[in-house]
Amino acid sequence: MNWYLDVLKKYAVFNGRARRQEYWMYMLFNLIAYIVVAVVDVVLTTQPLLTGIYALGVFLPTLGVTVRRLHDTGRSGWWILIGAIPLVGFIILIVFYATEGNQTDNSYGPNPKLAPAY
Repeated sequence: MNWYLDVLKKYAVFNGRARRQEYWMYMLFNLIAYIVVAVVDVVLTTQPLLTGIYALGVFLPTLGVTVRRLHDTGRSGWWILIGAIPLVGFIILIVFYATEGNQTDNSYGPNPKLAPAY
């Protein structure tokens, strides 16, 4: 749960790097939260309202952690636009997200694995 909250605390931070674990744990908790909100939305019969508000609320944090994940692999955040290519772009992005980050410092910052835990 801390992975999810840490990303939300960095609401619109697009600089730096994000580890694979941070990215994938955020995406997992985001999916679970979205499902819960969607179920509540259906039960309350306000179908697109709550899910739309939730999706809008997490748009910037999701974009931020995605850009930071690309930075960790040494790529610019603009690579996210390759997802606009049907099917192939999505597969390429999944490969980028699953690739281990640079072990050394890169132009986007130091290796987040070596950062002190606080």
